[in-house]
Amino acid sequence: MGYVMNEKGFSEIVRDLSQTFRIYAPVKKTGAGRFTDTDVVMYDWVTEASDIVLDRKSDYSFKEFLTPLSEILFFFTESSAKEAELDERPVLIFLRSCDLHALRRLDEIYLRNGREEDWFYRRRRDKIKLALIGCQHSFENCFCVSMGSNIAKEGYAFSIDRRGDEWYSDVRDSSLKDTFAGHALREEDVEPLHVTENATKVTVPEKIPASIIKDKLWDEYTVRCIGCGRCNFVCPTCTCFSMQDVYYTDNGRVGERRRVAASCMVDGYTNVAGGGQYRRTQGERMRFKVLHKIQDFGKRFGYTMCVGCGRCDDVCPEYISYSNIINKVNEASLEESEGAGKECGE
Repeated sequence: MGYVMNEKGFSEIVRDLSQTFRIYAPVKKTGAGRFTDTDVVMYDWVTEASDIVLDRKSDYSFKEFLTPLSEILFFFTESSAKEAELDERPVLIFLRSCDLHALRRLDEIYLRNGREEDWFYRRRRDKIKLALIGCQHSFENCFCVSMGSNIAKEGYAFSIDRRGDEWYSDVRDSSLKDTFAGHALREEDVEPLHVTENATKVTVPEKIPASIIKDKLWDEYTVRCIGCGRCNFVCPTCTCFSMQDVYYTDNGRVGERRRVAASCMVDGYTNVAGGGQYRRTQGERMRFKVLHKIQDFGKRFGYTMCVGCGRCDDVCPEYISYSNIINKVNEASLEESEGAGKECGE
């Protein structure tokens, strides 16, 4: 069932929802961009509809509620441990279709990637409901259509689109229908808006030959990439982390354990005991990241990890295009296949 509201009606709905939920949504941060005269859209807690940015792609993803940059997991003493407290109120997250698809990827990694679920992720995951932000048009660097993440058919409590002076919602959660009905202009069947074409297009190769690992195409990124890790931190599907123990006393018997976001593109990520380091160059790290996204994850779960949000292209200070890399891998894979075919013919 769908509802149509005016601006006041949608504002009242958000206020009503904020009485039950903590609302986590994209917000414009004036002057907080890479330069002092630029803005950034990132996630924050809101209570007013006017604070929610619906007409721009967020520069950062929704994932920081589920996988904070730094999260205290538990406190410990010499003889005991106690998990950190978590706000028990439910959370409503506003996100786009690509990010909703990204959530499925996060679930695979934290909940279905071994014998045990990640308890700390699960306790946050169980608290959220999702509000789908419809996309009226494709944003710069988006390639969600190529990745099949441009349409969300399930998984959200309600959708929200602004069309002219009215707001349209497809309400899937029956517990929220009275809230919407009380502030709606009318009931109407609503289909969330979605894009059908992007200016940026990619082709993920069906089969990637082993020779790609040593292909010279990665050498370019050893020179260009500066290893800042921004692409990982804005990506809605990157899940890597490290553990840190913080001690309160000199004897190291009282303290806290933190889970801290990590990046496969940052120096030190592959360091091991004894001073060993795998993937020393940025080209090797780029190869690992790209092939994990478009091949290794798919071998395990049956679909690609990347959702085509384009944030990595947006944020890279060296203007490295991840979508372009995928196409380069596809071209190299086709050339390898054609070459092998000719040799067989001979």
